[in-house]
Amino acid sequence: MEPTILAVDDEPHVLRTLRTILERHGYRLRMAPNGPMALDAISSERPDLVLLDLAMPYMNGVEVCRRIRSFSRLPILVLSALVDEPQKVEALDAGADDYITKPFGVDELLARIRAALRRAQAQGEDAAVIRAGGIEIDQIGRRVIVDGRDVHLTPTQYDLLRMFVMNADRLLTQRALLVGAFGPHYEDAVDDLRSFIFQLRQKIESDPARPKRIVTEPGLGYRLRSND
Repeated sequence: MEPTILAVDDEPHVLRTLRTILERHGYRLRMAPNGPMALDAISSERPDLVLLDLAMPYMNGVEVCRRIRSFSRLPILVLSALVDEPQKVEALDAGADDYITKPFGVDELLARIRAALRRAQAQGEDAAVIRAGGIEIDQIGRRVIVDGRDVHLTPTQYDLLRMFVMNADRLLTQRALLVGAFGPHYEDAVDDLRSFIFQLRQKIESDPARPKRIVTEPGLGYRLRSND
């Protein structure tokens, strides 16, 4: 599944340039012209990374960064024409992961994006224990605890649940789940996925007929709610 990047900039020509570059290199791009719309897009689109300008109307980039950091560890790369060190420091202190000065080189931009995405992935994979929605997974011992009780899962059930927990509250398409749990040759095995989701619900839901953890998004996929 190609990473989704949200570009936040009030200059249309910058957004057009970013679209040309990023889509050519396999990224999905979503765009927002100001801070409030960016925050809405993060909630609805669930991007993997944000490219954020600083000098914008309505809400400057530093404030946008602070607000994102209040609820998310989403990688944030500042892309700004502001070059003074205090401005860079302020953005980094607000939670930005990196700072790229305009005009930017394409190769540098792509390298910074790849590095930020790798770091974000490593943070999730390296955590010994991951938690969401009353579910705790010990990734070293492959132990699953739900509401304080041990739950035995098959290897495939474990891989699916781990994927859900690592992406809590994020919509996962059927294709993403199939490729992640079964491999690239099983992206059309929708019936198998439904069967495994059914089995998972039997083990982790208090009422499998009315699931509150793994919920179906009709026509789209599934989502693990972090709060029951």
